[in-house]
Amino acid sequence: MSCDTRSVVDWLLSGARSAPESHQAVAEACERLCACGIPLWRVDVFVRTLHPDITGRRFRWQVDTNVSISSATYDLDAAEPRKSLLEKVCSDGVALRRRLSDPECQKEFPLLLELHEEGVTDLLASPLIFTDGELHAALWTTRQAGGFTDEQIAGLEAVVNPLARVAEVRALRRTATNLLDTYCGHRTGKRILAGQIRRGHSEFLNAAIWLSDMRGFTALSDRLSPQIMIELLNRYFDCQVPIILSNGGEVLNFMGDGLLAMFPIERPDESAEVCDQALAAAIETRTRILSMPKFAEIENPVRFGLALHVGDVLYGNIGGGNRLDFTCIGPAVNLAARLEKIAASLKRTIVTSEAFASHCRSSLRALGQFDVRGFGSPQKVFGLPDENRSDDDQRY
Repeated sequence: MSCDTRSVVDWLLSGARSAPESHQAVAEACERLCACGIPLWRVDVFVRTLHPDITGRRFRWQVDTNVSISSATYDLDAAEPRKSLLEKVCSDGVALRRRLSDPECQKEFPLLLELHEEGVTDLLASPLIFTDGELHAALWTTRQAGGFTDEQIAGLEAVVNPLARVAEVRALRRTATNLLDTYCGHRTGKRILAGQIRRGHSEFLNAAIWLSDMRGFTALSDRLSPQIMIELLNRYFDCQVPIILSNGGEVLNFMGDGLLAMFPIERPDESAEVCDQALAAAIETRTRILSMPKFAEIENPVRFGLALHVGDVLYGNIGGGNRLDFTCIGPAVNLAARLEKIAASLKRTIVTSEAFASHCRSSLRALGQFDVRGFGSPQKVFGLPDENRSDDDQRY
Protein backbone atom coordinates (compact mmCIF):
# COMPACT_ATOMS: atom_id res chain seq x y z
CA MET A 1 0.00 0.00 0.00
CA SER A 2 1.31 3.47 -0.92
CA CYS A 3 2.41 5.68 1.99
CA ASP A 4 3.24 8.90 0.17
CA THR A 5 3.04 11.63 2.81
CA ARG A 6 4.16 14.52 0.63
CA SER A 7 0.72 16.11 0.86
CA VAL A 8 1.04 16.16 4.66
CA VAL A 9 4.54 17.62 4.39
CA ASP A 10 3.24 20.38 2.11
CA TRP A 11 0.37 21.11 4.50
CA LEU A 12 2.77 21.39 7.44
CA LEU A 13 5.20 23.57 5.48
CA SER A 14 2.33 25.94 4.69
CA GLY A 15 1.86 26.41 8.43
CA ALA A 16 -1.05 24.01 8.98
CA ARG A 17 -3.26 27.06 8.59
CA SER A 18 -6.48 25.06 8.49
CA ALA A 19 -5.82 24.16 12.15
CA PRO A 20 -5.26 27.39 14.08
CA GLU A 21 -5.08 25.70 17.50
CA SER A 22 -2.28 23.30 18.42
CA HIS A 23 -4.60 20.42 19.33
CA GLN A 24 -6.37 20.88 15.99
CA ALA A 25 -3.03 20.70 14.16
CA VAL A 26 -2.15 17.42 15.90
CA ALA A 27 -5.55 15.92 15.10
CA GLU A 28 -5.51 16.97 11.46
CA ALA A 29 -1.92 15.81 10.94
CA CYS A 30 -2.77 12.36 12.29
CA GLU A 31 -5.95 12.11 10.23
CA ARG A 32 -4.07 13.12 7.08
CA LEU A 33 -1.38 10.52 7.79
CA CYS A 34 -4.03 7.83 8.22
CA ALA A 35 -5.53 8.88 4.88
CA CYS A 36 -2.08 8.40 3.35
CA GLY A 37 -2.11 4.75 4.41
CA ILE A 38 -0.31 4.88 7.76
CA PRO A 39 -2.39 2.88 10.30
CA LEU A 40 -1.80 5.05 13.37
CA TRP A 41 -3.54 4.08 16.59
CA ARG A 42 -2.22 6.59 19.15
CA VAL A 43 0.14 9.55 18.77
CA ASP A 44 1.70 11.64 21.56
CA VAL A 45 3.35 14.97 20.79
CA PHE A 46 5.28 16.43 23.69
CA VAL A 47 6.51 20.03 23.59
CA ARG A 48 8.43 21.67 26.41
CA THR A 49 7.29 25.14 27.41
CA LEU A 50 8.49 28.05 29.51
CA HIS A 51 5.96 28.17 32.32
CA PRO A 52 6.34 28.65 36.10
CA ASP A 53 4.38 25.51 36.96
CA ILE A 54 4.79 22.92 34.20
CA THR A 55 7.64 21.73 31.99
CA GLY A 56 5.57 21.12 28.90
CA ARG A 57 2.37 19.84 27.35
CA ARG A 58 1.44 16.49 25.87
CA PHE A 59 -1.07 16.29 23.02
CA ARG A 60 -2.52 12.79 22.69
CA TRP A 61 -4.45 11.76 19.57
CA GLN A 62 -6.12 8.38 19.34
CA VAL A 63 -8.31 6.82 16.68
CA ASP A 64 -11.96 7.90 17.01
CA THR A 65 -11.28 10.20 19.99
CA ASN A 66 -10.60 13.90 20.45
CA VAL A 67 -7.11 15.15 21.21
CA SER A 68 -6.46 15.36 24.95
CA ILE A 69 -4.00 17.84 26.44
CA SER A 70 -2.12 17.30 29.69
CA SER A 71 0.86 18.77 31.45
CA ALA A 72 4.17 16.89 31.45
CA THR A 73 4.28 14.03 33.94
CA TYR A 74 7.62 12.38 33.16
CA ASP A 75 10.27 12.12 35.88
CA LEU A 76 13.17 14.53 35.49
CA ASP A 77 15.12 13.08 38.43
CA ALA A 78 18.77 13.19 37.41
CA ALA A 79 19.39 9.97 39.33
CA GLU A 80 17.12 8.06 36.94
CA PRO A 81 17.61 9.81 33.60
CA ARG A 82 16.45 6.80 31.58
CA LYS A 83 13.27 6.01 33.52
CA SER A 84 11.06 7.54 30.83
CA LEU A 85 11.18 6.73 27.13
CA LEU A 86 10.11 10.28 26.45
CA GLU A 87 12.95 11.67 28.53
CA LYS A 88 15.45 9.47 26.69
CA VAL A 89 14.31 10.80 23.31
CA CYS A 90 14.35 14.40 24.57
CA SER A 91 17.81 13.92 26.11
CA ASP A 92 19.54 11.99 23.32
CA GLY A 93 17.82 13.48 20.28
CA VAL A 94 17.85 10.08 18.56
CA ALA A 95 14.83 8.27 17.12
CA LEU A 96 13.83 4.95 18.70
CA ARG A 97 11.94 2.05 17.11
CA ARG A 98 10.49 -0.67 19.31
CA ARG A 99 8.50 -3.73 18.14
CA LEU A 100 6.37 -4.62 21.13
CA SER A 101 6.00 -8.29 20.31
CA ASP A 102 9.45 -8.78 21.90
CA PRO A 103 9.01 -9.53 25.66
CA GLU A 104 12.47 -8.11 26.44
CA CYS A 105 11.58 -4.87 24.66
CA GLN A 106 8.49 -4.50 26.83
CA LYS A 107 10.67 -4.41 29.96
CA GLU A 108 12.81 -1.51 28.76
CA PHE A 109 10.34 1.23 29.70
CA PRO A 110 7.07 1.11 31.65
CA LEU A 111 5.29 2.79 28.74
CA LEU A 112 6.12 -0.06 26.38
CA LEU A 113 4.47 -2.68 28.56
CA GLU A 114 1.43 -0.42 28.94
CA LEU A 115 1.16 -0.03 25.16
CA HIS A 116 1.63 -3.76 24.56
CA GLU A 117 -1.25 -4.51 26.92
CA GLU A 118 -3.39 -2.12 24.87
CA GLY A 119 -2.63 -4.05 21.68
CA VAL A 120 0.12 -1.85 20.25
CA THR A 121 2.52 -3.76 18.01
CA ASP A 122 5.07 -1.08 17.06
CA LEU A 123 6.31 2.31 18.25
CA LEU A 124 8.44 4.98 16.61
CA ALA A 125 9.72 7.77 18.89
CA SER A 126 10.91 10.78 16.91
CA PRO A 127 12.79 13.76 18.34
CA LEU A 128 11.37 17.11 17.27
CA ILE A 129 14.40 19.36 17.00
CA PHE A 130 13.73 23.10 17.13
CA THR A 131 15.97 25.61 15.37
CA ASP A 132 17.66 26.57 18.65
CA GLY A 133 18.54 22.92 19.34
CA GLU A 134 15.77 22.28 21.89
CA LEU A 135 14.57 18.68 21.86
CA HIS A 136 10.92 17.70 21.98
CA ALA A 137 9.29 14.45 20.88
CA ALA A 138 6.53 12.64 19.00
CA LEU A 139 5.53 9.03 19.69
CA TRP A 140 3.81 7.16 16.84
CA THR A 141 2.12 3.81 17.50
CA THR A 142 0.13 1.23 15.55
CA ARG A 143 -1.89 -1.90 16.24
CA GLN A 144 -1.25 -3.25 12.75
CA ALA A 145 -0.19 -6.91 12.76
CA GLY A 146 3.57 -7.05 12.32
CA GLY A 147 3.94 -3.34 13.11
CA PHE A 148 4.79 -0.50 10.72
CA THR A 149 6.17 -1.40 7.30
CA ASP A 150 9.40 0.17 6.07
CA GLU A 151 7.36 2.42 3.74
CA GLN A 152 5.18 3.58 6.60
CA ILE A 153 8.21 4.37 8.76
CA ALA A 154 9.69 6.37 5.88
CA GLY A 155 6.41 8.25 5.50
CA LEU A 156 6.42 9.18 9.19
CA GLU A 157 10.07 10.21 9.13
CA ALA A 158 9.33 12.52 6.20
CA VAL A 159 6.88 14.60 8.27
CA VAL A 160 9.01 14.90 11.42
CA ASN A 161 11.01 18.00 10.44
CA PRO A 162 8.03 19.98 9.06
CA LEU A 163 6.04 18.98 12.15
CA ALA A 164 8.87 20.33 14.31
CA ARG A 165 8.69 23.68 12.48
CA VAL A 166 4.95 23.97 13.09
CA ALA A 167 5.36 22.90 16.71
CA GLU A 168 8.11 25.47 17.22
CA VAL A 169 6.01 28.34 15.88
CA ARG A 170 3.05 27.34 18.04
CA ALA A 171 5.32 26.80 21.07
CA LEU A 172 6.94 30.23 20.70
CA ARG A 173 3.52 31.83 20.52
CA ARG A 174 2.41 29.99 23.63
CA THR A 175 5.64 30.82 25.46
CA ALA A 176 5.10 34.50 24.71
CA THR A 177 1.55 34.23 26.04
CA ASN A 178 2.70 32.38 29.17
CA LEU A 179 5.39 34.95 29.92
CA LEU A 180 3.06 37.89 29.38
CA ASP A 181 0.38 36.27 31.54
CA THR A 182 2.96 35.55 34.25
CA TYR A 183 4.64 38.94 34.33
CA CYS A 184 1.88 41.27 33.13
CA GLY A 185 -1.44 39.49 33.71
CA HIS A 186 -3.82 37.91 31.21
CA ARG A 187 -5.74 41.03 30.17
CA THR A 188 -2.59 43.12 29.84
CA GLY A 189 -0.64 40.33 28.13
CA LYS A 190 -3.40 39.88 25.58
CA ARG A 191 -3.24 43.57 24.69
CA ILE A 192 0.54 43.57 24.41
CA LEU A 193 0.51 40.47 22.20
CA ALA A 194 -2.11 42.15 20.01
CA GLY A 195 0.35 44.95 19.30
CA GLN A 196 -0.61 47.62 21.83
CA ILE A 197 3.01 48.39 22.68
CA ARG A 198 3.34 52.02 21.62
CA ARG A 199 4.21 54.36 24.46
CA GLY A 200 1.21 56.48 25.33
CA HIS A 201 -1.25 53.95 23.92
CA SER A 202 -3.95 53.87 26.59
CA GLU A 203 -7.68 53.68 27.25
CA PHE A 204 -10.07 54.70 29.98
CA LEU A 205 -11.58 51.86 31.99
CA ASN A 206 -14.04 51.80 34.81
CA ALA A 207 -12.80 49.38 37.43
CA ALA A 208 -12.73 48.44 41.07
CA ILE A 209 -9.23 49.20 42.40
CA TRP A 210 -7.40 47.01 44.92
CA LEU A 211 -4.34 48.33 46.73
CA SER A 212 -2.82 46.31 49.56
CA ASP A 213 0.25 46.69 51.74
CA MET A 214 1.96 44.57 54.42
CA ARG A 215 2.16 46.16 57.84
CA GLY A 216 5.66 46.62 59.27
CA PHE A 217 7.41 45.55 56.10
CA THR A 218 10.26 48.05 56.42
CA ALA A 219 11.13 46.92 59.93
CA LEU A 220 10.95 43.26 58.89
CA SER A 221 13.18 43.80 55.86
CA ASP A 222 15.81 45.44 58.08
CA ARG A 223 15.79 42.51 60.48
CA LEU A 224 15.32 39.42 58.27
CA SER A 225 17.66 37.89 55.72
CA PRO A 226 16.84 38.49 52.03
CA GLN A 227 16.03 34.79 51.57
CA ILE A 228 13.49 34.80 54.40
CA MET A 229 11.95 38.03 53.12
CA ILE A 230 11.51 36.60 49.63
CA GLU A 231 9.87 33.48 51.04
CA LEU A 232 7.61 35.60 53.23
CA LEU A 233 6.57 37.83 50.32
CA ASN A 234 5.85 34.85 48.09
CA ARG A 235 3.65 33.23 50.73
CA TYR A 236 1.98 36.58 51.38
CA PHE A 237 1.22 37.18 47.71
CA ASP A 238 0.06 33.56 47.34
CA CYS A 239 -2.74 34.53 49.73
CA GLN A 240 -3.86 37.28 47.36
CA VAL A 241 -3.09 36.61 43.71
CA PRO A 242 -5.08 33.37 43.14
CA ILE A 243 -8.10 34.87 44.92
CA ILE A 244 -7.93 38.06 42.85
CA LEU A 245 -7.71 36.10 39.61
CA SER A 246 -10.50 33.68 40.51
CA ASN A 247 -12.79 36.64 41.21
CA GLY A 248 -12.18 38.29 37.85
CA GLY A 249 -9.38 40.64 38.85
CA GLU A 250 -6.09 41.44 37.16
CA VAL A 251 -2.86 41.92 39.11
CA LEU A 252 -1.06 44.94 37.66
CA ASN A 253 1.99 45.62 39.83
CA PHE A 254 3.97 44.37 42.79
CA MET A 255 5.63 47.30 44.56
CA GLY A 256 7.80 45.75 47.26
CA ASP A 257 5.16 44.50 49.68
CA GLY A 258 2.41 46.43 47.88
CA LEU A 259 0.02 44.99 45.31
CA LEU A 260 -2.08 46.91 42.80
CA ALA A 261 -4.93 45.10 41.05
CA MET A 262 -8.09 46.02 39.23
CA PHE A 263 -11.44 44.38 38.56
CA PRO A 264 -12.62 45.76 35.19
CA ILE A 265 -16.25 46.82 34.85
CA GLU A 266 -17.20 46.25 31.22
CA ARG A 267 -20.80 47.53 31.50
CA PRO A 268 -22.51 49.89 33.98
CA ASP A 269 -24.92 47.15 35.08
CA GLU A 270 -21.93 45.04 36.22
CA SER A 271 -20.75 47.50 38.88
CA ALA A 272 -22.52 45.83 41.81
CA GLU A 273 -21.42 42.33 40.79
CA VAL A 274 -17.78 43.36 40.27
CA CYS A 275 -17.61 45.24 43.57
CA ASP A 276 -19.14 42.26 45.36
CA GLN A 277 -16.50 40.00 43.81
CA ALA A 278 -13.69 42.35 44.80
CA LEU A 279 -14.95 42.51 48.39
CA ALA A 280 -15.36 38.72 48.52
CA ALA A 281 -11.75 38.38 47.32
CA ALA A 282 -10.64 40.83 50.01
CA ILE A 283 -12.40 38.91 52.78
CA GLU A 284 -10.99 35.58 51.59
CA THR A 285 -7.52 37.12 51.38
CA ARG A 286 -7.83 38.37 54.95
CA THR A 287 -8.72 34.85 56.09
CA ARG A 288 -5.77 33.32 54.26
CA ILE A 289 -3.24 35.84 55.54
CA LEU A 290 -4.44 35.46 59.11
CA SER A 291 -3.96 31.68 58.79
CA MET A 292 -0.48 31.87 57.24
CA PRO A 293 1.98 29.56 58.99
CA LYS A 294 4.27 31.53 61.29
CA PHE A 295 7.94 31.96 60.49
CA ALA A 296 10.31 31.10 63.31
CA GLU A 297 12.08 34.41 62.68
CA ILE A 298 8.86 36.47 63.01
CA GLU A 299 7.26 36.83 66.42
CA ASN A 300 3.86 38.24 65.40
CA PRO A 301 1.43 37.12 62.67
CA VAL A 302 1.64 38.89 59.32
CA ARG A 303 -0.82 41.77 59.07
CA PHE A 304 -1.83 43.79 56.05
CA GLY A 305 -4.08 46.64 54.94
CA LEU A 306 -6.29 46.79 51.87
CA ALA A 307 -8.23 49.61 50.24
CA LEU A 308 -11.00 49.17 47.67
CA HIS A 309 -12.26 51.94 45.43
CA VAL A 310 -14.10 52.17 42.12
CA GLY A 311 -13.64 54.70 39.37
CA ASP A 312 -12.17 55.52 35.98
CA VAL A 313 -8.51 54.73 35.37
CA LEU A 314 -6.15 55.34 32.48
CA TYR A 315 -4.91 51.89 31.44
CA GLY A 316 -1.97 51.61 29.07
CA ASN A 317 1.74 51.99 28.32
CA ILE A 318 3.84 54.27 30.47
CA GLY A 319 7.62 54.51 30.57
CA GLY A 320 10.74 55.84 28.93
CA GLY A 321 12.57 54.78 25.79
CA ASN A 322 12.04 51.11 25.10
CA ARG A 323 11.29 50.19 28.73
CA LEU A 324 7.55 50.38 29.34
CA ASP A 325 5.07 49.29 31.95
CA PHE A 326 1.44 48.45 31.18
CA THR A 327 -0.48 49.66 34.21
CA CYS A 328 -3.27 51.95 35.35
CA ILE A 329 -3.00 55.46 36.77
CA GLY A 330 -5.32 58.29 37.70
CA PRO A 331 -7.07 59.89 40.68
CA ALA A 332 -8.90 56.62 41.41
CA VAL A 333 -5.60 54.82 41.99
CA ASN A 334 -4.28 57.73 44.05
CA LEU A 335 -7.36 57.67 46.28
CA ALA A 336 -7.00 53.91 46.83
CA ALA A 337 -3.40 54.48 47.96
CA ARG A 338 -4.51 57.19 50.41
CA LEU A 339 -7.32 54.99 51.74
CA GLU A 340 -4.86 52.19 52.47
CA LYS A 341 -2.95 54.58 54.75
CA ILE A 342 -6.22 55.45 56.49
CA ALA A 343 -6.83 51.73 57.06
CA ALA A 344 -3.49 51.60 58.90
CA SER A 345 -4.32 54.61 61.07
CA LEU A 346 -7.71 53.07 61.96
CA LYS A 347 -6.07 49.69 62.69
CA ARG A 348 -8.39 48.07 60.17
CA THR A 349 -7.57 45.48 57.53
CA ILE A 350 -10.11 46.44 54.85
CA VAL A 351 -11.57 49.85 54.05
CA THR A 352 -13.49 51.10 51.03
CA SER A 353 -14.40 54.39 49.46
CA GLU A 354 -17.93 55.78 49.43
CA ALA A 355 -18.11 55.12 45.69
CA PHE A 356 -17.25 51.44 46.20
CA ALA A 357 -19.72 51.11 49.09
CA SER A 358 -22.49 52.62 46.99
CA HIS A 359 -22.15 49.81 44.46
CA CYS A 360 -21.43 46.97 46.86
CA ARG A 361 -24.44 44.97 47.98
CA SER A 362 -22.69 43.67 51.09
CA SER A 363 -23.18 45.36 54.46
CA LEU A 364 -20.54 48.00 55.15
CA ARG A 365 -20.23 50.57 57.96
CA ALA A 366 -19.46 54.27 57.58
CA LEU A 367 -16.31 55.06 59.55
CA GLY A 368 -16.41 58.81 59.14
CA GLN A 369 -14.93 61.48 56.89
CA PHE A 370 -11.20 61.95 56.55
CA ASP A 371 -8.97 64.56 54.98
CA VAL A 372 -7.05 62.96 52.14
CA ARG A 373 -3.87 64.50 50.80
CA GLY A 374 -4.31 65.60 47.20
CA PHE A 375 -8.12 65.73 47.36
CA GLY A 376 -10.00 68.96 47.97
CA SER A 377 -12.80 67.63 50.15
CA PRO A 378 -12.88 65.04 52.96
CA GLN A 379 -13.57 61.49 51.84
CA LYS A 380 -16.12 59.23 53.49
CA VAL A 381 -14.58 55.87 54.37
CA PHE A 382 -16.34 52.54 54.97
CA GLY A 383 -15.32 49.29 56.62
CA LEU A 384 -16.54 45.81 57.45
CA PRO A 385 -18.87 45.37 60.45
CA ASP A 386 -16.74 42.57 61.89
CA GLU A 387 -13.78 44.95 62.13
CA ASN A 388 -15.83 47.58 63.96
CA ARG A 389 -13.83 49.55 66.53
CA SER A 390 -16.56 51.89 67.73
CA ASP A 391 -20.25 51.67 68.53
CA ASP A 392 -20.56 55.13 67.05
CA ASP A 393 -19.90 53.81 63.54
CA GLN A 394 -22.99 54.14 61.37
CA ARG A 395 -24.21 51.17 59.38
CA TYR A 396 -24.25 51.81 55.65
